[in-house]
Amino acid sequence: MSKPFVSLRPEITRTHALILMDWLEDERVTRYLSDSRSVSRFIAEAIDRTQLPILTHLFNQGGRFFMTYDRNDRPVGFVRLVKTGGDCEIVLVIGDHDNWGRSLGASSIREGLKLAFLDMRARTVIARIHPDNIGSLKAFERCGFALHHETPTLQSLSLTAGRYRQLLRSGALADTGDIFITEMDKERLEDLIACEQGAVIADLEHEIERAIVVEPKEVAPDVVTMNSRVLLHLDDEALEVALVYPHEADDRAGKLSVLSEIGAALLGYQEGDAIDWTVSERTRRIRIDRVIYQPESAGDFHL
Repeated sequence: MSKPFVSLRPEITRTHALILMDWLEDERVTRYLSDSRSVSRFIAEAIDRTQLPILTHLFNQGGRFFMTYDRNDRPVGFVRLVKTGGDCEIVLVIGDHDNWGRSLGASSIREGLKLAFLDMRARTVIARIHPDNIGSLKAFERCGFALHHETPTLQSLSLTAGRYRQLLRSGALADTGDIFITEMDKERLEDLIACEQGAVIADLEHEIERAIVVEPKEVAPDVVTMNSRVLLHLDDEALEVALVYPHEADDRAGKLSVLSEIGAALLGYQEGDAIDWTVSERTRRIRIDRVIYQPESAGDFHL
């Protein structure tokens, strides 16, 4: 069964700030949040300090702050990542208590790990949890964290980059089903993204890392590989697209770069697969109807 879809989005508006303050006034939300008072005070000061509608720059001082959205594009919590040297601390809150018990916290942890390890290039991610916060402890443990240090009032859990990649390759952190990539495509794509950064690059690297690697002659003919042409639905819109490398991209001709949001989403999936993916700050449902052309099944191994 697929895990619940969440997305982490960096833009913070005044409306978001007011939502955050409502959450931080709820004792059920702040019960185990050690710095809730200072966070609430900071938000109030940020709102008073500027009349700008966008407050992202204020929230990213000293770290990176993200609103967590559910499948229906509703804000349900936040994630903060603070990197010091090679370590990155993750702070996570599901503020909408009506959504507690739906595993949104674990999904948010996995999204936070993707950014911490694959975008911010942390060596270790650390979570500091109150020992009575059993739900959070279990969620982090399910995502591969292990106890690093403890006191009567705090348990420090950690996960290394190496362990994270092992868990990706084993499928333990997958939000959706298996995907497949050819050895040649993987090698080319790893070279392509080696010097790139950004959320889409982190998503693509995540997919490459977790994909099952197969030889070009052994890949199933209904798998989307590089240079495949595909019929798909983006929500209710039918599209015919080709998945190409950036230098061949041409949106008007339906040639989508693998470094684009939709392009990164398609790689490795099969006919009939449907996934939720963030496109232009919205959650979209992408369904792969048919692989019209796949280089490997056509014998075009040079592409």
